[in-house]
Amino acid sequence: MKTPRREDCVYTSCYCEENVWQLCSWFRSEAEVPLQEFQVLFISNHHRTVPLWKQRSGRGDFPVVWDYHVVLLWSGPGGPEPLVFDLDSVLDFPCSLREYSALALRSDKELNPQYHRMIRSIPADLFLQKFSSDRSHMKKPDGSWSMPPPAYPPIQTPETGSNLDLFIQMDQDQGLGRVHSLREFMIRVNLDHAPS
Repeated sequence: MKTPRREDCVYTSCYCEENVWQLCSWFRSEAEVPLQEFQVLFISNHHRTVPLWKQRSGRGDFPVVWDYHVVLLWSGPGGPEPLVFDLDSVLDFPCSLREYSALALRSDKELNPQYHRMIRSIPADLFLQKFSSDRSHMKKPDGSWSMPPPAYPPIQTPETGSNLDLFIQMDQDQGLGRVHSLREFMIRVNLDHAPS
């Protein structure tokens, strides 16, 4: 499968949802495999406190605790094991889901329940059609940016100015796609040693 090099991807620090949208767009136009083989994964929980290891902004073996994080997953039928595309990770790009699970996600078993991860899985083509953000979540009360925004215009749909919160919240009956616990998701994608 043809994949972009990390250094050739559109990337803005702290805008993982837009980075993944741009990556989906690249695969839609450039990939040799159908976009239907890709899933966008929003990683969060009801407390919006999710630790991830092996992140660019991490220090040593300590995790970064995000309010949410977004990655792209490829799992082709009958192909090699699933691959994760995470532009914020120091792991390979792409990285096997098995390695990403072991090194970046690790297990919920040793974590306080408020840090247990949940995953909202959305078909990549649906994400491209429906995602919209006015970037207001990155504005401070005085109107300044907490982190500089991407140079390109905000990603918008005719239906709404921003629906990012629908993707981040982890209630099964709201938003697009399906919500799973970390373990349920790993079992669903058939990893033999799903983290607890």
